[in-house]
Amino acid sequence: MKPNKASFNIILPLISFVAFLTSIQVDAQLSNGVYMTEEKGQRHELKIKDNYIVHSIYDQSPAKFIKTEGGYFTHENDELTVKLEFDSEFDSSKSKKWSVPLKMIDDKLIMNTDPALTFTKTKNLEQDLDGQWLFATRGPDEGQERRGDENPRKTLKFLIDGRFQWIAYNTETFKFHGTGGGSFTSSDGIYTEQIEYFSKDNSRVGATLQFKYEIKGNDWHHTGKNSKGEPMYEIWSKR
Repeated sequence: MKPNKASFNIILPLISFVAFLTSIQVDAQLSNGVYMTEEKGQRHELKIKDNYIVHSIYDQSPAKFIKTEGGYFTHENDELTVKLEFDSEFDSSKSKKWSVPLKMIDDKLIMNTDPALTFTKTKNLEQDLDGQWLFATRGPDEGQERRGDENPRKTLKFLIDGRFQWIAYNTETFKFHGTGGGSFTSSDGIYTEQIEYFSKDNSRVGATLQFKYEIKGNDWHHTGKNSKGEPMYEIWSKR
């Protein structure tokens, strides 16, 4: 039986509507990973995982931290909107949310700022400690009180594709306490950081720090010596 004209009148709008919904869904997805670009000698680094993004800016030579900001995002109709959890320049910007036109083409993100920035995705590199972690408590674990996501005072570690960053901040007061980051490896219980930026002390850049790690359930037990050479035992919880 041949479909009549009325059938086509129903089917065509449905096809158009499904195509519209599909285009929104595709547009909303940004590929997880690390994206980098350089502008006027400054490196811009984006870390994206699911609906969370961190943008950091720093000079490499001589080493100098410039800025970091991050939070939960949506991406619809080529518009990136970020509800910030932290901003190192909040005292001057007073902004908890921002939007910018952004398109994803293949492995590139084109951010229509002034000037426009084109970020290129770095290679995928899966490692043991990949993910977002919140500082929970000092070790060892003896049932002591832990700092959870409901606590406004947070220290976040974001590890993805061989890049790491920690950020200390307060979501209630928007007070920024510091950050540091660079490259990392995690294998066979050994976690190594190569520091490329450090907000509190640029002289720490270039240092290599090695620690032991053990994953117990959703916890990362992080032991060794800190950047001051002091013994430490931290427990981080998967966010």
